[in-house]
Amino acid sequence: MGANRRLQNSTHSAIATTMLQLLSPRSRWHMLLVLLATLMIVMQMTAFLAFSAVDQPKQGSRAADAPKDDAPRRARRRSNGQEPDAGGGSSATAHRANRREEEPNRSHDNKQHQQSTNEKNKKPLNILLFYADDWSFRTLGAMEEALNSTGYKVPRFVRTPNIDKLAASGMLFTHNCVTTSICMVSRASLYTGQYASVHKTYLPEDTGMYNETNWPRTLWPLLKSAGYHNGMVGKWHHASPPNASTDFATFHSYFGRHYESRDGKEEHVTDLNERDAVKFLNERPRNKPFALMVSFFAIHAEDGNPEQYRPQNRTAGLYRNSSVPIPKTATEEHFEAMPEFLQNPANVGRGRWMNRYSTPEMYQAMMKKTYRMITEVDTAIGNVVRKLEEQGALNDTLILFTTDNGNLHGEHGLAEKWYPYEESVRVPLVVVDPRSPEGRRGTVNDEYTLNIDLAPTMLSAAGVPVPDVMQGRDVAGMYLGTDEEVERTRGSWRKEFYYEWFTGHKVVIPASLALVSKRSKYIVYPEYGHEELFLLEDDPYEERNVFGTLNSPAAKEIKER
Repeated sequence: MGANRRLQNSTHSAIATTMLQLLSPRSRWHMLLVLLATLMIVMQMTAFLAFSAVDQPKQGSRAADAPKDDAPRRARRRSNGQEPDAGGGSSATAHRANRREEEPNRSHDNKQHQQSTNEKNKKPLNILLFYADDWSFRTLGAMEEALNSTGYKVPRFVRTPNIDKLAASGMLFTHNCVTTSICMVSRASLYTGQYASVHKTYLPEDTGMYNETNWPRTLWPLLKSAGYHNGMVGKWHHASPPNASTDFATFHSYFGRHYESRDGKEEHVTDLNERDAVKFLNERPRNKPFALMVSFFAIHAEDGNPEQYRPQNRTAGLYRNSSVPIPKTATEEHFEAMPEFLQNPANVGRGRWMNRYSTPEMYQAMMKKTYRMITEVDTAIGNVVRKLEEQGALNDTLILFTTDNGNLHGEHGLAEKWYPYEESVRVPLVVVDPRSPEGRRGTVNDEYTLNIDLAPTMLSAAGVPVPDVMQGRDVAGMYLGTDEEVERTRGSWRKEFYYEWFTGHKVVIPASLALVSKRSKYIVYPEYGHEELFLLEDDPYEERNVFGTLNSPAAKEIKER
């Protein structure tokens, strides 16, 4: 116990030293004052302590290994008056309270359902993961509706009836985020259940998660060991995994272009995703559970192609006579309020904005093509789910829809991802679990779920023990069990999280770190010594950086932490 405590203290000291080295002398005193907040989320369990001893990789600047979520202990400290709650209030919480008053039979229904739920819990579920690309939390019909009761409002526009139907029969997580907003890093976090600074897979050619110690403790090998029939069709974005032919019954990776040549014919990549998924479902053995990831390349742009987005001809009429709503922060004034280094045309976020959204006509054309591709993905998802229903397997299958990262569609004068702003880090998550009581289906959850929670959630549904090296948590605790058990899980859930991005180029894609809660977001660009603080309760669109003024009680409290 004493040795662990000394190792913990040593780890925290190393983290503090590293982060101070990243900042300019002017900012070090500011950073010291927020280290207490950061250290709360970097407290580790035994598995993480083992990882923190691993050497840092050589690419670029590195901060200390990211935290294993320690929300339960922090919640206990808060209940004992030892630690304040950093999360702030929530209108969705009040909505849930009203819902309980309006549904007096809900508790009884849940108890009645518990016996059948327990039986289902003993049986490993099939797993169907729909994994999209570059899909902001804004671009989902069900999300647009859910946000009406929050400070961040989005006009209803995009058509996603099939995903909306999944949300209506499952749970929609409105504050699901990624710990690093870039394709290959976030995908590695999905498989490993770890922060990037732990799995150390920063670039497509990095193979840290593939070593003989790490890979067997990741999602797909664990499912295979449990007897699952695994499939992956679409975008992988890493070198082929070791033992791909044994870990996967089907492993078919293709991405990078919106049209692929197959059997002498050019076909849209989304059509191929759907066809390959249906083929897998048709050919799977019926005497064992399956796990299938349908990994869409859409709606990622086709880099290098002037068209950027290439939807299918059959959707040409979609959105034709509509005008795409322009985001509130997609103005010159908001862009000029950004840090100077992000205003540099050499910055890839600004450069891609110039190629896509720099005129009103370009914005409308690009966004309509983007939305057409979104609706195409939605159609493919609907067809795959119907195939599952035809096979009578719908009630035995955990279905998830999410994405690798968000996307800026002109907000703050930028395009794409990388940075810790809401549209970049916040992504949709829909979970349809046949074990869920009827009274909790079609509900909205506003806790901070993360991409590192996905592997633990799927493994738990499969009846596979979650390795200690995984830093996420099973989200099913927020809809399975009695009302008291669910409320207890929510009470102990994380109220803030750490965001990290290290590898890149100081000008093209600068490094960024952030501490995020519903109340505030503190951002550091360590290569420039630049700091930002947004009070999200009053400023949900991140329009006012108050770090320099700190003239509100909330801002002062954050700095004191």
